[in-house]
Amino acid sequence: MARTTGSDGIRTEEAIRHAAVELIAARGFEAMTMRQLAEKVGVQPGSIYRYFPSKGRLLLDLLVEHLEFLVSRWETEQPRDADPRARLRAFVDFHIRSHTLRRREAFVANMELRSLAPADYRRVVALRRRYEDILTGILRAGVEADCFRVPDARVATFAVLAMLTGVGSWYRETGRLGKRELIEIHTQLVMQCVGAQ
Repeated sequence: MARTTGSDGIRTEEAIRHAAVELIAARGFEAMTMRQLAEKVGVQPGSIYRYFPSKGRLLLDLLVEHLEFLVSRWETEQPRDADPRARLRAFVDFHIRSHTLRRREAFVANMELRSLAPADYRRVVALRRRYEDILTGILRAGVEADCFRVPDARVATFAVLAMLTGVGSWYRETGRLGKRELIEIHTQLVMQCVGAQ
């Protein structure tokens, strides 16, 4: 019997995405097989291809979804009409919350660019650039307003993002610091890094 639209198709697709992120984070994209993925989800191997026509398309969708999530959530959460210092504080808070909440997705998005086909790589890098541009814009506005002192806003963007994104790889909810303390420490570090006045 054919599955009706809206029955459990959406749940199955979400289960595939969730299982793929877990497997890729644990084993790497190249090592993960579609058979392993199907087994983890509890479906026949051929069923995966109803949702994703290829393994490469699955990876592309995972990375695009993660980056679109970041860009759209920032668009919703960003402070309006705030000065560059307040916007930078908000960005640090947002980035750490997002990357500790979606730890595996962030790991896969950062580690598996190498596994994308060339056209897919360009698409994902363009989306990454949109997210990076948010921080670069904040830093440039701060330099123009004489709030920040950085020799190159783009290089500073990469340095700040590397520091903030790394939190997702080592932070644990049961660790010595709570998330709010962690955000406060990183906010102070970032402000020092950009020479906040």
